[in-house]
Amino acid sequence: IVDDDQSMCELLATFLSRRGYQTLVRVSGDEAFETLKSEDCDVVLTDLNLGGMGGLELCERIVANRPDLPVIVITAFASLETAIAAIRVGAWDFVTKPFQVSELAATVERAIHHKALREEVRRLRDSPARTQTFEEIIGTSPAMKCVYDMIDRVSDTDATVLVTGESGTGKELVARALHRRGRRSAGPFVAINCAAMPETLLEAELFGHARGAFTDAKSARTGLFVQANNGSLFLDEIGELPVGMQPKLLRALQERTVRPVGGNTELPFDARIIAATNRDLEQDVASHRFREDLFYRVNVVRIDVPPLRDRGNDVLLLAQQFLERYADQMGKSVVGLSTQTAHKLLGYRWPGNVRELQNCIERAVALTRYEQISVEDLPERIRDYHGPQVAFASDDPSELLPMDEVERRYVLRVLDAVGGNKSLAAQVLGFDRKTLYRKLERSGPPPSRPPHGS
Repeated sequence: IVDDDQSMCELLATFLSRRGYQTLVRVSGDEAFETLKSEDCDVVLTDLNLGGMGGLELCERIVANRPDLPVIVITAFASLETAIAAIRVGAWDFVTKPFQVSELAATVERAIHHKALREEVRRLRDSPARTQTFEEIIGTSPAMKCVYDMIDRVSDTDATVLVTGESGTGKELVARALHRRGRRSAGPFVAINCAAMPETLLEAELFGHARGAFTDAKSARTGLFVQANNGSLFLDEIGELPVGMQPKLLRALQERTVRPVGGNTELPFDARIIAATNRDLEQDVASHRFREDLFYRVNVVRIDVPPLRDRGNDVLLLAQQFLERYADQMGKSVVGLSTQTAHKLLGYRWPGNVRELQNCIERAVALTRYEQISVEDLPERIRDYHGPQVAFASDDPSELLPMDEVERRYVLRVLDAVGGNKSLAAQVLGFDRKTLYRKLERSGPPPSRPPHGS
């Protein structure tokens, strides 16, 4: 805090301290600039009119020497010329007197969040990719660390694993990590999408077929179960398996043998089975769409892959990795994301998960004219996304909620949308952090999520 009015400094320091900030007070621009040579601050709040070095000059010198440090200028002159002058010398924002203390607190919070986001973007750009990955899976969020822990615990066994998660979350990468880290890593990894072919062809693909078993079967073919001997067989989208195929698959898993289509001989196989689905198989069992006995056969160990919206800053880590990949492929000198772009990426819900993010970054790298991807390079749906809205589904008075309950649900909804980041949630809600903590204490713990650790 820089102001030659000592009483104003004390007032601002007291106000900000009550909101959890540590403050340093200096009464001149020269003293403040010297202090910043040894102190690591997150934001500078300076008055425009100071004795000696003025607020604009201080701002200009800070920007020249510490471009990562946001400066907020307080001015009693709410003129367009003053605002332009402040922005021109690099001020992050300005506040006009008289100001509401809540407005000032919100501006400080946004500035600190902006600085933290800029540092995160720079850290991701400069960090070696190998320190951010597990096998080929990219991510360091708590939700993904739970996935890594499960992979490590079961990879060196032959237990059948069911990998669940929304479409585009990277379930096949989890299956490949299980294979590579297990005792069968020297054997083949054989994958098939159970939704990609009709039942008759799927049966022949899985179990093999004898010569002459059907038209065009001019020679015998070994099925994928046998091809996966001493390795792993990955049954992707097992929830889409035709009902007629389910008892045949169940028998193969139970007996560890398969009979080729048109053949008379049972062939043994020795492969680890990993299945994946984006469906709720328990619900499918209840509706008789999926056999209960087959469900229990494939659901020995379950690994839930979290959606991208529950993975916090993994969004930026993945975006940086995709950016480097496509910049190299396209021969473009794109090195990172702008801070505003990072903010947009973190705020979006990613219904298409990692696959959607990958598509977004490939498009952005192709379109950008600069070394950083800007907001204008993003798809319109992401540029214009403004987060969840409170909606009322009924006009029935018996179904309407008290205001406290509406607020409680919305606070928890925003907290979920920003991946549990309380500072960002407070910014979205317009609260200071202490107010958010107080409301969370009153509302109790957030609703439990699926057990993938997010």
